[in-house]
Amino acid sequence: MSERFKLAFIGGSIYSAVGYAHYVACRMDSKWEIFAGSFSTDKAINIETADAYGLDKCRLYHDWRKMVSELVSELHAVVILTPTPSHNKIILACIKLGIPVICEKALVENSADAFVIKKMLKKHKAFLAVTYNYSGYPIIRELRDKIENGMLGNILHFQAEMPQEGYLKYDSTGKAPVPQQWRLVDKSIPALHLDLGVHLHQLIGYLTKLNPKEVISSQNRFSNLSVVDNVNTMCRYDEGMVGNMFFSKSSLGCRNGLKIRIFGSKASAEWIQMNPEEILVCHDNGKREILDRAVDSKVASLKKYERFKAGHPAGYVEAFANLYNDIALCLKDYHENGEWTSNEVYSVDFALEGLLMLEAMVRSFESKSWEAVKRKEDK
Repeated sequence: MSERFKLAFIGGSIYSAVGYAHYVACRMDSKWEIFAGSFSTDKAINIETADAYGLDKCRLYHDWRKMVSELVSELHAVVILTPTPSHNKIILACIKLGIPVICEKALVENSADAFVIKKMLKKHKAFLAVTYNYSGYPIIRELRDKIENGMLGNILHFQAEMPQEGYLKYDSTGKAPVPQQWRLVDKSIPALHLDLGVHLHQLIGYLTKLNPKEVISSQNRFSNLSVVDNVNTMCRYDEGMVGNMFFSKSSLGCRNGLKIRIFGSKASAEWIQMNPEEILVCHDNGKREILDRAVDSKVASLKKYERFKAGHPAGYVEAFANLYNDIALCLKDYHENGEWTSNEVYSVDFALEGLLMLEAMVRSFESKSWEAVKRKEDK
């Protein structure tokens, strides 16, 4: 496996929300090459994207089904970047063909679909990785190491928020926002939960390694769009940890206000994604310190994260690139040994837990009471 992994894109055109970020990130460290693509159902956009990505037209497909069936023996993996409602059928088709899958979050729309995928993965001994890019930031990995080694003491509670303004903010000409069509339809789990809530679940799970037990949640519709655009949730986790999650697309002034605060018995830590290379740590003796990759850094200063020296901050795309490097290692293990494990890459089980948590939030809003997060084996 010394050569680059051959990757096919399904979705991810130059007009998609994250397509170009995935394109740049997977190529950044020469682990992958875009070997084929079916980037859009719009033929003109599909061709335009192939030109922009430098893809040979002989490996551009207007039908993803034809692409995966014709290239099944040549591809090392397929990355799925289509809207969430279409993920399930593509994932299952690739699993049945034996093609490893890399899927943008949210994995699917509900836990029932995730349970089916889990069974299919086991049946076919297949590979599936779900991309949650924010834990690709080196300083988040540094924080996890600090938590594991007791710097914060026992974790008591957390605050996790991801407010955005997109559903209320007008552009310079006074036009109202026009989200992608799939974001304007709320099903059993609202689109907002699948878009933003999954990130907060993943980051808290990544940092603390604790599982959610029950939630009580409220949701609102503040914009003129007929979908949920604001959620506040109180959470209870294993080992007595409690916390709050807030995610929104009706919070003016917030471009992407992702912020995580973890409070322990010895210290607290705060990370703000707009300042991605620093953690503020406050100790029980009143001392406050800033951690970054240039000072007393065990993980964040590792050579694999040092694309350029400290003082020149890495960001969103680099975090994605770190995740693609991790996936490459997992895929190498899978091809060589038929199995893989990772502290950085998540598969169906973690995605399933997140969907079960989001479903509990919806039930809580309807019942106006605490609702248990069902266990992964409950279905």
